[in-house]
Amino acid sequence: MAEKPTEEEKNYILELVQKHLDLTVTTFGQDVRSVVRIDKRPNMYGGDGVVYLLQMFDRRELVNNRIGCYMVLPERGDESGFHDHGPRKEEELYVVMHGEGLYFDRDGENGQVREQRITKGQITAVKGDGFHSVVNTGDEPLILFVITTNEAD
Repeated sequence: MAEKPTEEEKNYILELVQKHLDLTVTTFGQDVRSVVRIDKRPNMYGGDGVVYLLQMFDRRELVNNRIGCYMVLPERGDESGFHDHGPRKEEELYVVMHGEGLYFDRDGENGQVREQRITKGQITAVKGDGFHSVVNTGDEPLILFVITTNEAD
């Protein structure tokens, strides 16, 4: 469940990310801006540590997309546990922006787990009913840009 981070946490996570990325957003016909909201997700989907979601768009701004955010796993061992998007009929892309980690996926709740080392520039994709997880394995923050889209009919 998402929590509202303290102002101190917000400042910490923004400073941490801005060391590696420009958080400027330019949307057609709108003023240039930055992050619209920061969510804190302790033990996200049963994973260890804390994950922060830097929401870059309001829902009304993205056509056919539910999320466009930076997912930040600040410390080694921080992880988003296994989860799927099947009930919501969504697909998800992770674009590694900084750091290194492991990406896991499996077919169904009890399928065989596949592991992939991920580093800057790599992209992962999963359909709604595919279970997936990611963990920071490095000494730097793992920063992913996440795009969650609706599955095609």
